Amino acid sequence: MSAVRHTRHRCLRRSVVAAVTLALISAVAACGDDSSPSTDPAAITLVAYDSFPKADTPLNEALAEFTASTGIVVSVVNAGDTGTMVTKAALTAGNPEGDVMWGVDNTWLSAAVEGTIFDGEPAQVDFGDVCLNYDIAWFAQRSLTPPSTLADLLLPEYRDLLVVQNPGSSSPGLAFLLATVAEYGPDGWQSYWTALRDNGVEVVDSWDIAYYERFSGAAGSTGPKPLVVSYASSPPAEVLFADPPRNDAPTGVLPATCFRQVEYAGVLRGTDHPTEAGQLLEFLQSQRFQQELPLTLFVYPVDASTPLPEAFTQFSVIADDPYTVEPAIIAANREQWQDQWTEIVLR
Repeated sequence: MSAVRHTRHRCLRRSVVAAVTLALISAVAACGDDSSPSTDPAAITLVAYDSFPKADTPLNEALAEFTASTGIVVSVVNAGDTGTMVTKAALTAGNPEGDVMWGVDNTWLSAAVEGTIFDGEPAQVDFGDVCLNYDIAWFAQRSLTPPSTLADLLLPEYRDLLVVQNPGSSSPGLAFLLATVAEYGPDGWQSYWTALRDNGVEVVDSWDIAYYERFSGAAGSTGPKPLVVSYASSPPAEVLFADPPRNDAPTGVLPATCFRQVEYAGVLRGTDHPTEAGQLLEFLQSQRFQQELPLTLFVYPVDASTPLPEAFTQFSVIADDPYTVEPAIIAANREQWQDQWTEIVLR
């Protein structure tokens, strides 16, 4: 909730496997009897947020197995952060740019439903927590204790240390806004954000910019901010992709700031290939695909029976009592809250 979620934590390379497979299927079809209708399964498109990998990961290997078993070729189109992806899908609802969408989370689900982008109900596919992350070394070098709660961020010692995402365009940004709504109430979060603005919070458009360009704790980053809104699963990603290798996490998570994020996938309304899209949606919920999520997208599988790798569980965090907001309340207030936030923070 771009190469990990950290496939939010790796550079994505162009997939040639899908292209070659598609070419082969097209060639076979061309060699057939032109007078007979083709019964070959269609090639379909999976629309996903930017951090979903297009090639060279276990998730892509799983999709290749799906193609091998069904004949359905799957290409991946990255459509921006979740908010941008949902907004674009609503504008093209009924005439979608793909067939299945992955990664609409509970903070944006109401917008997807209102925009009638799905054909039928979307399916839950994973979950995780959006939390404040901190740069362990930065605080240790200054003998400064990291904040532990949302209220701590207003203290003068944490002035100018935090970077967050715009909740109008970013899924983790919206999740963090909702965490403050859950903590301070629908009539109190505005005062909190006024104080946070006055204490020097920085706002950027996307998770990628916040984490890789502005956060000091990300591998390779020269950013100045030791606090960032990210994921509870960001620390294991930093360990797994560390170069040179390391056996400890350079970043930590503040569990008392976490908001529970649930992600969904669904068939896009207006797809020309509803049967094949339905088969893909079913596969995305299967254990074969789900088992690759922890070390690729760094989220928890929705299938509780899916084994979790030790490299993931050792450094990830699941909050005991995360913030939540009921979907109906989000649906009724999301746009108003986003507008109020913009007026308070970006005026």
